[in-house]
Amino acid sequence: MTQTGTPSRPLPRLRLPRTRRGKRWLVRGAMFVCVLALLPATWTHRVADRHVHAAEDVPAQDVALVFGAGLWQGRPTPYLAHRLDTAADLYRRGKVKVILVTGDNSREEYDEPDAMRTYLVGRGVPERRIVSDHAGFDSWDSCVRAKEIFGVDRAVLVSQGFHIRRAVALCRTAGIESYGVGVAEPFDSHRIHGAVRELGAAGKAALDAALRPDPRFLGERERGVREALADARG
Repeated sequence: MTQTGTPSRPLPRLRLPRTRRGKRWLVRGAMFVCVLALLPATWTHRVADRHVHAAEDVPAQDVALVFGAGLWQGRPTPYLAHRLDTAADLYRRGKVKVILVTGDNSREEYDEPDAMRTYLVGRGVPERRIVSDHAGFDSWDSCVRAKEIFGVDRAVLVSQGFHIRRAVALCRTAGIESYGVGVAEPFDSHRIHGAVRELGAAGKAALDAALRPDPRFLGERERGVREALADARG
């Protein structure tokens, strides 16, 4: 009984087809849904595969673009720390001259780019060679802002392996000649979760690439990258 005294109705049961023909159509429908779900991920791989390299093999560029991956008690999460370690290694190798860190600073108490900058300085990257984008709320926003706000035309992108192809595909769509370095992670529950989540994220990426929406916040052009490169060139 419900609270009003009206008898509650049982939920209808899902009835599977009993005929051979009905079962065939059910299997075909399930296969169609699976193929449809995998199409965006196939697109990201097709666009990005030949542009993803190991750190030692990636073509040298002026700028590395590091995507945020969350904070824990004000410090980079392990995934984000691994991205930043890779970016610092690229800087030491001479593969990049400037590092643009892009992340979420939508709340005063949550500042991904500042935490990323502090971490990189602690790993030996000069602070004057680090530029912060405080409105990189997702991968598409980060790519568009790198191009439109910071004037980045070519870059090495740094992220985990399950995300790097989507990042490269989006930044190339945004007009940046992009090369990716995928950070390897142990095969654990976090990596499995990231890979599964990436299927849904690839669908959003495909829509972003098709519709090319404006970032949540665009703003005025900034000279940070240009000035950091001028400093690097002496």
